[in-house]
Amino acid sequence: MRIIRYLDRSGRAGYAAQEGDGSARVIEGDPFGGVFGDLRVTNKAADVARLLAPVEPAAVLCIGLNYRRHAAESNLPVPEYPVLFFKTPTSVQHPGGPITLPRNLGSDEVDYECELAVVIGKTCKDATELTALDYVLGYTCANDVSARDWQMRKGGTQWSRGKTFDTFCPLGPVLTTADEIPDPNALGIRTRLNGDTVQDSNTADMIFSVRQIIAFLSADTTLAPGTVILTGTPEGVGMASKPPRWLRPGDEVTIEIDGIGALTNRVE
Repeated sequence: MRIIRYLDRSGRAGYAAQEGDGSARVIEGDPFGGVFGDLRVTNKAADVARLLAPVEPAAVLCIGLNYRRHAAESNLPVPEYPVLFFKTPTSVQHPGGPITLPRNLGSDEVDYECELAVVIGKTCKDATELTALDYVLGYTCANDVSARDWQMRKGGTQWSRGKTFDTFCPLGPVLTTADEIPDPNALGIRTRLNGDTVQDSNTADMIFSVRQIIAFLSADTTLAPGTVILTGTPEGVGMASKPPRWLRPGDEVTIEIDGIGALTNRVE
């Protein structure tokens, strides 16, 4: 199933199942209620006025430096354990919404990062690699927008300041349920910047698989329903280009993942 979250023309938010022709039918039940079988797709057409990010995250956990070729382009060693940082839920942006360059804490070194986002659907603690995917409701596209100066030089050795400005976590356009993606580590993933393909890889290049990431993050730690996990970006980021290719007002960024779709946001 491809789940969307949307506003109708009255301004009410809801969930719907997107059909192959682009139409959508209203979903009854809460996708994040903890019991996946409670969802029911009705025959009622959804009145979609605007697409929203498919999840309002309980938390946004992010894994850095998780693709082998990205580690190589960054001249950094392959990490022994997953590198964890956080974005705030308020950094989430909707499909089609603007990525806003920070100007109070100004940055002219804002970068794109295509990422597979894993959405936890029921309470998860101490998952094993064998059971990890049992807790996944589905997957969506994410753009881990990053102000590299605040990430690398001005953030006091912590990455979150440069990663968690408002609009720095676009998600969408749909949540593809886990039954439609049996292997999340076999997906083509790419970024297009103003129509140019700047990242083009496969989730098979991850250092730590989705199963390993969930087991690691849930160890002695409760992941609540609605937790979003960003799983790292492949090679081709703007920081590694020669010269660096930073986002500028008017740019259009599209994140595309096989089996999910394309997430597009403009920069302002």
